[in-house]
Amino acid sequence: MEADYIVIGAGSAGCAMAYRLSEAGKSVLVVEHGGSDWGPFINMPAALSYPMGMKRYDWGYASEPEPHMGGRRMAVPRGKVIGGSSSINGMIYVRGHARDFDTWAEMGADGWGYADVLPYFKRAETWHGDAGDPAYRGDSGPLHITRGERKNPLFHAFAEAGAAAGYGATDDYNGYRQEGFGAFEMTVWQGKRWSAASAYLKPALKRPNCDLVNGLVEKIEIEEGRAVGVRLAGGKVLRARAEVVLAAGAINSPKILMMSGIGPGKHLAEHGIPVVADRAGVGQNLQDHLELYVQYAASKPVSIAPYWSLWGKALVGAQWLFTKTGLGATNNFESCGFIRSDRGVEYPDIQYHFLPIAIRYDGTTPPGGHGFQAHVGPMRSPSRGEITLRSADPVEAPRIQFNYMSTEQDWQDFRRAIRLTREIFQTDPIAQYVDYEIQPGEDAQSDEALDAVIREHAESAYHPCGTARMGRRDDRTAVVDPENRVIGVDGLRLADSSIFPLIPNGNLNAPSVMVGEKAADHILGRSLPSENLPAWTAPDWQHAQREGHVAAQAAE
Repeated sequence: MEADYIVIGAGSAGCAMAYRLSEAGKSVLVVEHGGSDWGPFINMPAALSYPMGMKRYDWGYASEPEPHMGGRRMAVPRGKVIGGSSSINGMIYVRGHARDFDTWAEMGADGWGYADVLPYFKRAETWHGDAGDPAYRGDSGPLHITRGERKNPLFHAFAEAGAAAGYGATDDYNGYRQEGFGAFEMTVWQGKRWSAASAYLKPALKRPNCDLVNGLVEKIEIEEGRAVGVRLAGGKVLRARAEVVLAAGAINSPKILMMSGIGPGKHLAEHGIPVVADRAGVGQNLQDHLELYVQYAASKPVSIAPYWSLWGKALVGAQWLFTKTGLGATNNFESCGFIRSDRGVEYPDIQYHFLPIAIRYDGTTPPGGHGFQAHVGPMRSPSRGEITLRSADPVEAPRIQFNYMSTEQDWQDFRRAIRLTREIFQTDPIAQYVDYEIQPGEDAQSDEALDAVIREHAESAYHPCGTARMGRRDDRTAVVDPENRVIGVDGLRLADSSIFPLIPNGNLNAPSVMVGEKAADHILGRSLPSENLPAWTAPDWQHAQREGHVAAQAAE
């Protein structure tokens, strides 16, 4: 089989590129090892905890023992299904802060500043928000962005408490102002998960010039320094007349590059892989977000805990199955917050996901009945990890070492995030619903006690990125240039979260889709005009962490 373009990976970026390339009249083969996304576990938003960990949908990766996390092996779920991780994630839609992308440009990703990427965020989406400035949002894109109904009073109590604590409110954190508290957005449409497969791939596959090929990629075929195709397990070779585009994600993209002879020369030689392009940055610069569930028992019966019984789940499931409404039609993360951890921090570096039940991500609940929680963690950890090969066997999983919490700054930032969270939960109106603290627990007050809780209970937010970072071609640690071309090999592009120079401020699905949209234009030799819209920054950020705290902090 052959086509103009072969796209490896039907994830968030790969689906977007398949759609745009085929829309432009190019023939496209999309290679995906996973299968169909049919079934309630993926399509019912409230069932989000189920597809993670299911061998049918998830690669099932885990980190090496993390030396600063008590030797724990951390789960690294990655989507092995059409739609990739957008088919098994929490459906939360966060673009990131404008300063994230301006920082990318400052780090060598020329043409990827906020003014450059904003048009691609807008092109991707059809926004169904009821507040905010529509100048920042799209109204005709494939990706539907919605907000929950926020019927539970806890959603409003949390957002109002955050504003009352001095952090302000935002009517659209994906628009002019990220900082503050408000309504979360999600990739849910008409009561169903609206993944990249639903938005982009399935419409693309209806065109005669786009096809899906199921198979495990062993390597990219490279002849005389040019990528010419893809070899699948079993020996089948797909040929690309124009280019091969790698979009297998932050874990599998560097693995495939190294299996193809593109990566750190010494490491490849150790595994007997001939070096095609010695690129030291392949597999390096691994970043992620850690988060802790700060949990409280509720003083009033207001949480959604009753619906997590066997009978309650049956009722929720039946309502969703027949009407696509109710608690089954939402991810239940309907309020959020973005705050700055300290004075002198220019833009938010702590994110909150609020959930009106005390529950773990795997769906298990602690004892105690009614409760609620905020997932909280620092957004810009200085720690860096790596992806390396375990062997030259393409079936074997790579080694994943995040190196979480490897600097003193990590511990200082995380302790502060927990303490600031406690302050918010002591603020009305959310304070009226607090009975007692479940986690970290009221006895955990000292630095040492909080460190122990973090070490034992912090979890990945499942935002791996940065393992094949973008930069200028003369940067030895860069893997792709700002046109998404892999440096050192012709005819090969890379576009997914692995190219992020710096992890964005929030969840990664939205910026991954944006990368696919923008990379498609680079491939097609076109671009959208930049849009120089302003982004809100706290007017006294150098001196105040939040409103009303200038005098107190000045006296410290």
